[in-house]
Amino acid sequence: MKRLLCSLIALLLALACLPALAEDLPLSIVGSLELEYATQFSVDFCEGGYSLITNGDGARFLTIPEGADIPENLPEDIVTLQLPLSNLLISSTPTVSLINAIGALDAVSMTTQEYDGWYIDAVKEAMDAGNLTYIGSYKEPDFETLAANPAPFAVFSTMLDSVPDVAEKLTEIGIPYLRDCSTNENHPLGRMEWIKLYGVLLGKEEEAQAHYDAQKALVESIAAESTGKTVAMFYITSKGDLYTRRAGDYMVKMLELAGGEYILPDLEPEKSGTQKIEAEEFYAGAGEADYIVYIWSMGGKPETMEDFLARSPILADFKAVKEGNVWFTTPDYFQINDTLGAMILDFNRMLTNEDDGVTSFTYLFKLS
Repeated sequence: MKRLLCSLIALLLALACLPALAEDLPLSIVGSLELEYATQFSVDFCEGGYSLITNGDGARFLTIPEGADIPENLPEDIVTLQLPLSNLLISSTPTVSLINAIGALDAVSMTTQEYDGWYIDAVKEAMDAGNLTYIGSYKEPDFETLAANPAPFAVFSTMLDSVPDVAEKLTEIGIPYLRDCSTNENHPLGRMEWIKLYGVLLGKEEEAQAHYDAQKALVESIAAESTGKTVAMFYITSKGDLYTRRAGDYMVKMLELAGGEYILPDLEPEKSGTQKIEAEEFYAGAGEADYIVYIWSMGGKPETMEDFLARSPILADFKAVKEGNVWFTTPDYFQINDTLGAMILDFNRMLTNEDDGVTSFTYLFKLS
């Protein structure tokens, strides 16, 4: 009996060491991509060099190694991507920043962002050289061009949800696409960690891991205890509407990692993004904030402090304005995801700076 029991245990241990079989995939899983913060995608590595990518919206992609065959009996929902990938259409500008950071920009040939709207030098250089082409906005891409020279793969932001006809047309002309769901990540390093996904897709896994580790190290170098300094984050539109960051937003998390305290901690802490609020109500809650971080690119792009104060008569009464602690995000702030660690470090520098002569950091600046 004891011999039988030992044999049974040995068999179970042997089975435990076998690679797992994906629930409905005719391939064995031999490992998974290690993720620390990202929750909106996963990558399972399969035997034979195949990789199964599962997106936060449920879409699934199977990468096919160069020279390998497409496995038989794949579930109908799985999109196959033949490696190596090139001639890509990347609509999401933060995605382009991640791809550029791992040295794979040459795999991208089409964008939905016009030349003058780019703040990434390498992208402008690629457009100048004719290697990267603007093919219309994400709302109205040039489908004639795409049909004549179809990309084997495209990446759009979740803004694609607002133009379902574009998604339908992409499917119609045979261009598989991924919705980059990084904006749904509730931790800044989760957004940053999407670089690992593009590393898998573009054969740059080591470069992606190294870049992520370097940005994470910047955050860890702060070891930020609370500075006790409070910060308001907002912008005002040309119509005079004021939008402030919700307490659950990733920018608020960045601030907290830098040692700051958000002035409106009870403003929808379970939600991300911005909240429209009346100026008087906003002043009542945020008027005594030690610092203001104004979203420059969304708030009229003021060129002087006078321009900023003209956005609303109530601004002059803010404590941060009176004490000279108003900072603006740089033009590229929302175009890049590859340096979120450096951005968090800038928040910490802002909060701890004691030199009045310092008027700019890499991603924050003051106006005179």
